[in-house]
Amino acid sequence: MPSPAPPPGPGPAPHRVAVLALPGILPFELGIPHRIFGRARDPEGRPLYTITTCAVTAGPVRTDADFAIQVEHGPEALAAADTVVVPASYELGPVYEEGRLPADLAAALARIRPGTRLVAICTGGYVLAAAGHLDGRPATTHWASAEHFQRLFPSVRVDADVLFVDDGDVLTSAGVAAGLDLCLHLVRRDHGAAVANDVARRTIVPPHRDGGQAQYIARPVPDGTAHTTTGARAWALAHLDEPLQLRDLAEREAMSVRTFTRRFRDEVGVSPGQWLTQQRIERARHLLETTDLPVDRIARDAGFGTAQSLRVQLTAAIGVTPSAYRRTFRLPQTDG
Repeated sequence: MPSPAPPPGPGPAPHRVAVLALPGILPFELGIPHRIFGRARDPEGRPLYTITTCAVTAGPVRTDADFAIQVEHGPEALAAADTVVVPASYELGPVYEEGRLPADLAAALARIRPGTRLVAICTGGYVLAAAGHLDGRPATTHWASAEHFQRLFPSVRVDADVLFVDDGDVLTSAGVAAGLDLCLHLVRRDHGAAVANDVARRTIVPPHRDGGQAQYIARPVPDGTAHTTTGARAWALAHLDEPLQLRDLAEREAMSVRTFTRRFRDEVGVSPGQWLTQQRIERARHLLETTDLPVDRIARDAGFGTAQSLRVQLTAAIGVTPSAYRRTFRLPQTDG
């Protein structure tokens, strides 16, 4: 009788995430990193992240709700972290009003080791900007704060149209639920689509949302008889391998190209061309992770035509070539 398989080894140490709770913090956003990173597991069920909540001073921290939270860890947790997350707060004081860090917060942030990944959710970006981490870099925040954010920090390249900005070691998100998008993106970047999709399924949220903040800004209610671009988008997703033209999409909704483009951007938050490229990149990533198809076949199936075109687009989008992406994120195959 064969011997039972040995239990899995300890595996690599989990990635350490520290979440900084500031006075006036939004409880929902404080919970996002714990929910998303805390549900990420490797194939043997081992946690891929550890999450520690900390404060500038350990003890009770006010929230924007009718309760406080008791935070056991002080700023020393920041020094041990691989990733630091700063959720939104409604009591940022001089950070929000003057773009200046108070002394205690500046001292806490100074404990962060060089090379630590920095993540801000919503107005948490004000803290990173006041600390100088966003100087000359792209970033986003809640659309309602974007103009104020840009005035206060003119050296930051603010993009108010997107759900999040990944600038490598510094990442920022738009408001509230966009923190879910950003944390899921980080899980996917760290461990691939299969892990991120599993976390999304368990959380009952989409693993990837199309478009940007433009689709969530209040606008006049449209005419109930007006056409939308929903049908064209669904058709495009079923024909990504074909050379799609803007006029083809517009004709499917019986619109002029100009009207279709305007309505598409209002509904999705990006142009049709940007959206198509995003969908094709997602298709290519999925095929690279889940199949053994040659790269040139994947390029054709995703609508990029050639392996070279896929290489250029994927490198521009996520900074790696198709071959490097596959080596990192190719899912293990099982028999049976």
